[in-house]
Amino acid sequence: MDIPIEQYLAVVIVLVSVLISMTMHEAMHAFTSNWLGDDTAARLGRLTLNPLKHIDPFSTVALPIILYMINLPPFGAAKPVPFNSTRVRYGDFGAALVGLAGPLTNLVLAIVAGLWVRLVIGLDSGIVTETLVLFMVVNLSFFVFNMIPFPPLDGSRVLYAFAPDAVRDIMNRIEAGGLYSIGIFVFLAYGFIGSAVGKLVADISELILGPSVFF
Repeated sequence: MDIPIEQYLAVVIVLVSVLISMTMHEAMHAFTSNWLGDDTAARLGRLTLNPLKHIDPFSTVALPIILYMINLPPFGAAKPVPFNSTRVRYGDFGAALVGLAGPLTNLVLAIVAGLWVRLVIGLDSGIVTETLVLFMVVNLSFFVFNMIPFPPLDGSRVLYAFAPDAVRDIMNRIEAGGLYSIGIFVFLAYGFIGSAVGKLVADISELILGPSVFF
C-alpha cells in the first residue's frame, strides 16, 4: 500500500520537532543544574545544544515516530542528564528545579507555537500551521510524559522532595536502570499511559488553540 506524501512529510516534521524539543529539554536540565552549582553535566559534555549529545536512538527518535504512526501522542525520552543532587543549592528543592526545567521548557515551546497559530497566522495557513501544531503536540507529549512521577522521569524529582527514605530507596534502585526502566515502564503500562497522555495533550492543546480545534 502506498503511503501518501503528506504522511512522509508529517513524519519528517515530527522527527525534527522531537530533535529540537528534546535537545532543549535536556540542555535546560544541564544549564539549570550548572546554575545551581553542580557541574556534573558540564564535565560530561551535556551542557550543550548539540542533539547528538542527548538523544537515544530508540526512546528519543524511534518511539515517538512509532507512536505517531499508530495515532498515539509521540512521547519519549532522551538520555537523562546526570547531576549530583547533593551538590545543587537548596537541597531537594534545587533538585526538583533541575527536574522541572526540562518539561517546563517543552510546555513553554508548545505554548509559544500554539499561540503563534491562534493569534498570528490562524488555522488555515497550510504547511506552516501543520508544522507548528505538530511541534506543539510533540512538546506537550514530552511535557506530560516526563511529568509522570516514575524514575528516572522528571516528575520523580518532585516526588523525591517529599517521599520518605524507604520510598526514595526504591526510587533510587529503579532510577539506576535509566532508559531500561523507562522502557519496561512504558511496556507494562502502555495502554493506560497512551490514553492518559493523549487525553491530557488534547485538553491542553484545546486550551492553547481554542475550543474549535479537535484532535
